[in-house]
Amino acid sequence: MPMEASVSNGSNVERQNAGSDFVSVLRECLNCAVISLNEERNIVAFNPKAEQLTGLRAEHMFERGFELLPAPLHPIIDEAFATGHAVSERRIVLRDKKRGEIALQASATPAANARGGVAGVVAVLNDISSVRKWESNIRRLDRLHSVGTLSASMAHEVKNAFVAVRTFVDLLLEKNQEADLAEIVRLEMNRIDSIVSQMLKFSGPARPTFLPIHLHFVLNKTLLLVQHLLEEKKIKMTRSFNAPHDLIEGDQDQLEQSFLNLFFNALDAMGENGRLEISTDILPPEAVPDGLRLAKGRQLLRLVVRDSGSGISSESLDHLFEPFFTTKPDGTGLGLAITRGIIQEHHGAISVHTELNRGTTFSIVLPVGKPDV
Repeated sequence: MPMEASVSNGSNVERQNAGSDFVSVLRECLNCAVISLNEERNIVAFNPKAEQLTGLRAEHMFERGFELLPAPLHPIIDEAFATGHAVSERRIVLRDKKRGEIALQASATPAANARGGVAGVVAVLNDISSVRKWESNIRRLDRLHSVGTLSASMAHEVKNAFVAVRTFVDLLLEKNQEADLAEIVRLEMNRIDSIVSQMLKFSGPARPTFLPIHLHFVLNKTLLLVQHLLEEKKIKMTRSFNAPHDLIEGDQDQLEQSFLNLFFNALDAMGENGRLEISTDILPPEAVPDGLRLAKGRQLLRLVVRDSGSGISSESLDHLFEPFFTTKPDGTGLGLAITRGIIQEHHGAISVHTELNRGTTFSIVLPVGKPDV
């Protein structure tokens, strides 16, 4: 009998150890964060995924109060302890200076003790940041679809009216042959006609027509179109074209449209006596933006447009390039979205840096030479 008892006890111990090992493996391998708290609301389990999502170390959390957990978790855990009922699928956001925002779906399940009270709570956290990005992309695609439909209907009406306008302007130019003005007007009329035609092709984005062009020439021509606005607002404009070579392959009309959008935004952001600085240079290889493919031996030309305006709030900055997002009372919210699309079609990138009441800087990089298509 003693021998049998000993064997039985040994089997129980083995089963307990096996169960403990299974629970440990399960806790370590789960792709969600698991945090367990005892009746005193002290932390008794904190798996690796919990460390990853919260940025806290498990060794610093064991047997310590739940107040050490991120603040957005406190109300959920409090509710589970207070009510004795599970709290399911609450969305919270953790903010970290280094990692930014992490969107989580949190649940808390209480465990009852023999007295009918709460013996502890298990909190489970799932990272849904990728889901939020997917939802954001879906909303963006829906907006872009709306842009296409709206553009097509507007372009149809504009193109019909434009025929009469163009005929009248051509007659006026024949009678007033001021060479510089006549040439600018003709070029702009052709550009408007091209833009309207592109809008009609809303079923797919207009592909740029790549031709060798000098970027400095395009910039000078675009600045000439806003010169009268600069003078009206007494804005001091400086240009520093330091790029030793500016020959790129691109669509002149599309690039001119993107630069006009930036210049108009800068003018809107500044009052009288502001400063507008336009500069170009060749980007050092180590400064190539992440995600931008650059063939061996290729260089990037950087265009910087800096204004001394009011700057952009942090809330607006995240939505700056979204279609229909605008802070202007009479704005359409399409200018910067179109600009980014044009730059991306030219195998480049656009970024923005801003400080409230100190101004905004847009940086555009474009590959020099033939694009890698």
